[in-house]
Amino acid sequence: MKKDTIIIGAGLVGSLLSIYLSKKGHKVKLYERRSDMRKEKIVAGRSINLALSDRGIKALEEVGIMEEIKKIAIPMHGRYIHNADGSTAYQPYGNDGQFINSVSRGELNKMLMNLAEANGAEIFFNEKCESINWKENKISFQHTANFLPTIINYQLFFGSDGAYSAARLNHQLQHDRFQYQQHYIDFGYKELTIPSGSNGEFLMEKNALHIWPRGNFMLIALPNIDGSFTCTLFFPFEGETSFASLDTKEKVKIFFEKTFADAADLIPTLEDDFFNNPTASLVTVKCFPWIRDNKFALIGDAAHAIVPFFGQGMNCGFEDCSVLNNLIGKHNDNWKNILEEYQILRKPDGDAIAQLALNNFIEMRDKVGDPKFLLQKKIEAAFSKKHPDKWTPAYAQVTFSPQIRYSDALKNSIKQEAIMQQVMALPDIENIWQTGEVEQMMLEKLLG
Repeated sequence: MKKDTIIIGAGLVGSLLSIYLSKKGHKVKLYERRSDMRKEKIVAGRSINLALSDRGIKALEEVGIMEEIKKIAIPMHGRYIHNADGSTAYQPYGNDGQFINSVSRGELNKMLMNLAEANGAEIFFNEKCESINWKENKISFQHTANFLPTIINYQLFFGSDGAYSAARLNHQLQHDRFQYQQHYIDFGYKELTIPSGSNGEFLMEKNALHIWPRGNFMLIALPNIDGSFTCTLFFPFEGETSFASLDTKEKVKIFFEKTFADAADLIPTLEDDFFNNPTASLVTVKCFPWIRDNKFALIGDAAHAIVPFFGQGMNCGFEDCSVLNNLIGKHNDNWKNILEEYQILRKPDGDAIAQLALNNFIEMRDKVGDPKFLLQKKIEAAFSKKHPDKWTPAYAQVTFSPQIRYSDALKNSIKQEAIMQQVMALPDIENIWQTGEVEQMMLEKLLG
């Protein structure tokens, strides 16, 4: 039976979910706390450009909208490393033809809202979820501008309202065995902008994700379709080198010129942006259960917020929608079975990508400029090319292999890393890594 469906949160995941459900014949209404971003200028400051990869692309293709999304996406074929000594290096992400896509969060969200409405969904803005009556299937909202209350009934209800979800909070407070864990890392982020050149040209390599790894912190930059780059500084909150210590424009100027010299030259409004743009925190959220009876489920960041260091937050949320859609077909609209299997499948994967994202932060921040680490990646790539059925690098499993579950990718990566640590410990590995002995050792370890 097709249901009157409410989605709280008209962000990326909520908008995509509404498209899936509308195409299945459900009458969908989205309630969004914010105002309509399509009618306002997007303010720079805390967007973090997104890296759309194969899991997210698969979901967008399933609802037939990927061709539209391509209009605002820029392929990035690898990492462009800016070392502290001024040298640079390029690291391809995968095999030839494999890439991730830089997309503006705001532009993508606006496009998904338009497509949601085109598919029959209704969106109500400035509506803040105040409370949920789970027994009577009613949600109370208050309009953030005129403060008028609204009470609506639902038959099916999804919470897709992000890491600080009001739907999840109401679910949690009225559930006697709800498990909840949140973890903030000691790093925050601040957005900066490298503008385009005088003729709209890109001032750095266009088709790459740029990284300035500096051990305990890093700067990254992703391209935008207007020729600019959105930069994000991931930086400690406190300490000798931190947001707290860079408390004057002069200190910021000196620090950037010393630490990110080539980037500093390209950010004309650096000091003003540093103090005008907010410093935001980074949280991982794990919780359980995600569902309630046959009527409610958390989805996307509301169920499993993760740090952005594997570029998988959006992709994971889009994959939630794809999995849910497949289960609707499998269980023929039996929502008790749909939601139960959705939770069984996605909870382990949400936990796994949270761990993988934290691991990748260390790799991006500390290791991408380390010669020994680069050699390890070269050995893995050569072995994988020779034995593609036996070894897929962890990054490729997560980013380019939607048929591999996140939870399996985590297990595989732990096993592979243990093997590589033994390989890298071999005497004179720099000179013997291409020998048959090393290859045979890796094959034996995989079978062991």
